[in-house]
Amino acid sequence: MSNKNTLAPNQQKELLSILKARFEKNMNRHEGISWKDVQTKLEANPEKLWSLDKMEETGGEPDVVSFDTKTGEFTFFDCAPESPKGRRSICYDHEALESRKAHKPENSAMMMAEEMGISLLNEEQYHQLQQIGNFDTKTSSWLLTPPAVRKLGGAIFGDRRFDRVFVYHNGAESYYAARGFRGWLQV
Repeated sequence: MSNKNTLAPNQQKELLSILKARFEKNMNRHEGISWKDVQTKLEANPEKLWSLDKMEETGGEPDVVSFDTKTGEFTFFDCAPESPKGRRSICYDHEALESRKAHKPENSAMMMAEEMGISLLNEEQYHQLQQIGNFDTKTSSWLLTPPAVRKLGGAIFGDRRFDRVFVYHNGAESYYAARGFRGWLQV
């Protein structure tokens, strides 16, 4: 990434403070992980801090959910209670956006994620997220869709209703005020 995808020192400090407070408030999400280790890794990867800042700006409330001992990477998921507010009313991908003849949304989940330097949660990751809390009880989130489903014009999304996690489908070109997407990032 270019220098435009880095934060100024004061922005880095402010973001690290926000992430640390969230980390300490939600220790159940990352038992056995030290904030000091996370911060060291973040400070060594300014382009990842930029992506986390974009997640934060759009309402994602990113937090650490795991550590991979093989790669030495921390995984952040959007942990906002509902699908991030700054990423709603969007269709699934660019192809879906271009296929709309009228009432096009402003963007798509896949394009926004790419611009932010993050990836959409897949179905497995979405279930992992739902194990650490109750998310999307009033909203829904686009999920990374298997190519076979997308090839047929569909896309998948998830939510939690009736104390149960549901993953289902829609036309990829559809969009709703209560549907956004959740992202993840490895650092």
